[in-house]
Amino acid sequence: MEFHPRINGITGKNGTGKTNLLDAIYYLCMCRSYFGMPDKAVVRHEQDVMRVEGAFEKANETVHIVAKIRLRRKKEFICNDAPYAKLSEHIGLLPVVVIAPDDTRLATEGSEHRRKFLDETLCQLDRDYLRHLMQYNKVLTQRNSALKQMAKNGQFDYVLIGTYNEQLAPAAAYIHDARKAFMTDFLPIFETFYAKISNESEVVTCVYESALHEANLTDLLEQNYEKDKILQRTTQGIHRDNLGFIIGQKAVKRFASQGQLKSFILALKLAQYEFIKTQKGVKPVLLLDDIFDKLDATRIESLIRLLADDDFGQVFITDTGEERLNDILLKTGVDYQMFAT
Repeated sequence: MEFHPRINGITGKNGTGKTNLLDAIYYLCMCRSYFGMPDKAVVRHEQDVMRVEGAFEKANETVHIVAKIRLRRKKEFICNDAPYAKLSEHIGLLPVVVIAPDDTRLATEGSEHRRKFLDETLCQLDRDYLRHLMQYNKVLTQRNSALKQMAKNGQFDYVLIGTYNEQLAPAAAYIHDARKAFMTDFLPIFETFYAKISNESEVVTCVYESALHEANLTDLLEQNYEKDKILQRTTQGIHRDNLGFIIGQKAVKRFASQGQLKSFILALKLAQYEFIKTQKGVKPVLLLDDIFDKLDATRIESLIRLLADDDFGQVFITDTGEERLNDILLKTGVDYQMFAT
């Protein structure tokens, strides 16, 4: 398929592959599924191999990406015929942002979704952030495994745990500082987008919550060692960070209406797009999956007006209604192309 450089409408009934197409684009950019599917689940049923291939235009040059999955073997990514030694080398080359129906989980479910939002943004901008995050998660897994094993054996090795603490601390400090700086710059962009799309008068904000605001990780881990022994897991660290979503001085999760929740999440994702675009000097690919069924007519109109602006680059929109999507795009006056699945 050859896509339009501005807006692409992907239509078809449920189950015909619209979301799969967007996820394939995301996969080529980020080396994984946006929807949290393990690699074995994105391979076609009863097959052992998956191959996704795409050509991206960047800075007037073609970037050719091939992704290969062979079950029970290492995943491969190839850029312009050159295989990556590490997949992390690819992240950030092709910036991408997704807006999907399940994104409301950012506000309504656990803090892991909000940390994923932070990490997805910052990993596309800062390779050192990605490196520190991978190192932190690796050592965290080892520390938790050691705590479980020590509890099982009834013998606790303070020296070994201290070694893990020393490895976690510098990575945690870097990640915390990066997240804190990001939120300072990101917040005004988010507030502006909320005002544009919501027609609401409430004051909205996001608050970065982290125990590392008050102490370094080494001290926190030492203070909570007895608790970690009992629970057999690491109870303090940047893996416990959170974002507090506030609207009208109240928690979005508990007090926002459905309309306010949708506007909040949409503004959050559009601000993510704007932030990445500004930082990298490149317009990310924007993937919008089946969002019209989740928005009222006023919010749809506000969103399409924004997408028609030159501030946005290539956009993919899926919808079950071909006529509806075609009519909406016609009103914008922007160039677009329709595809049926």
